[in-house]
Amino acid sequence: MATASAPTAGIPVGPGLSMFDPIFIGIDEFGQHVYITLAYRNLLAGGEPGGGKSGLLNTIAAHAALSVDSRLVLLDGKLVELGQWEDCADAFIGPDITAALDVLRRLQTVMNNRYAWLRAHGRRKVTALDGLSVITILVDEIAFYSATIGSKQEQEEFVALLRDLVARGRAAGIPVIAATQRPSFDIIPTSLRDLFGYRAAFRCTTPNSSNIVLGHGWAEQGYTATDIAPTNQGAAYLIAEGGTPRRIKVAYLDDAQIAGIADYATWTRRPTRLSAPTGTRVDWETAA
Repeated sequence: MATASAPTAGIPVGPGLSMFDPIFIGIDEFGQHVYITLAYRNLLAGGEPGGGKSGLLNTIAAHAALSVDSRLVLLDGKLVELGQWEDCADAFIGPDITAALDVLRRLQTVMNNRYAWLRAHGRRKVTALDGLSVITILVDEIAFYSATIGSKQEQEEFVALLRDLVARGRAAGIPVIAATQRPSFDIIPTSLRDLFGYRAAFRCTTPNSSNIVLGHGWAEQGYTATDIAPTNQGAAYLIAEGGTPRRIKVAYLDDAQIAGIADYATWTRRPTRLSAPTGTRVDWETAA
């Protein structure tokens, strides 16, 4: 693989970010900055196509790519929504259910190993002082892997592995950020949705779809993503654990900005990248 050269213009070189830092994702309806902390949280984004989910995922991917303590695992069935981050990701999975299952199994092993380490040290969660990387998992379109590609058995295994990582990964430093344009009970059952500490509902066509993302009853209280105008891309209702939905406008990075950030992030990460003969760039069990 060719060595990346340093970016020549447009990207200021500054101190590295951390996944334990608050992540800027946009502004609320009062113009206040909105931050979330994902090191110990998971995030679910749902809504109709073109609502702005990919913008949120790319904003988070940018922070993770520039974080000195983060490693990226990207699953993108369309290849293009997260594709510009491929060179700075430790694993990039496209429309391949076999590869997706392989990387999720390996992440499950890393998670189990981290919990064994925490138990041996009398600890309950990893911290920034442990020197362990936060393995940030971004999935663009859950339904592609859970209901479209592969056999029924493979789809069910994907859902089971994803649920396990969402349920247990937080304290091990393995957050999951997932998006779907099909917010329905067969794609996002309540048992899975409630495991996500942060949930963002972009424009939905029905109050039921909005409730599936945010939680039952919010649409009836006036917090429904059906009232977001189709032309208001990037607008969403964001709910945090135990909170009230908050109307926000997600920050947007255009393709040129993503390319510049990804180029710089790739350049800073190349010296420490490990190679793996399987095509996935990192030996998780050794390097996580």
